[in-house]
Amino acid sequence: MTKSTWIKDLIWYVFLIIALVLLRVYVFTPVTVSGESMMPTLVDGERNIALKMGDTKRFDIVSLIAPDDPSKNYVKRVIGLPGDTIEYKNDVLYINGKKVDEPYLDEKKAELKQTNPDENLTYDFTLKSLTGKDTVPENTYFVMGDNRQNSKDSRFPEVGFIPKENIIGKSKIAFWPPSKWGMVK
Repeated sequence: MTKSTWIKDLIWYVFLIIALVLLRVYVFTPVTVSGESMMPTLVDGERNIALKMGDTKRFDIVSLIAPDDPSKNYVKRVIGLPGDTIEYKNDVLYINGKKVDEPYLDEKKAELKQTNPDENLTYDFTLKSLTGKDTVPENTYFVMGDNRQNSKDSRFPEVGFIPKENIIGKSKIAFWPPSKWGMVK
């Protein structure tokens, strides 16, 4: 190997490393799910890749800095966008007064109805009853875990509304365990 070939290879590897670091810092981040708050959609120990780019939309699964403990990150589903009103009545979500289907909860609801037909997966509430506000404030989101009976989320005062700057990224690709490989639904 000549000196000029060696230098060209070195330059190529340096640029590759810089490109990978820039992608990691600005485009994506690895996420590890800890706990059962997103089951069955995401499981404890599952690893995903979250994209840091693009607008946050309703029902996106996001990684966020925990408001009650900034040393931790939570993974939750975005339910309310800025300006939305939110209400749960008889296990049905209403956003801005309109019924909204949540197919990702069907499995958990069916399990619950088999064991306790009179119990709801999500208890009744209005945004005002939880937070004292009529709508989700500007530049914040209302998030909930899919495992509604075991999720510390925006329904709790210590979490509350999630500031836009606390959103780390949107979980898009699952890569561990192998049985979960593919796009996050």
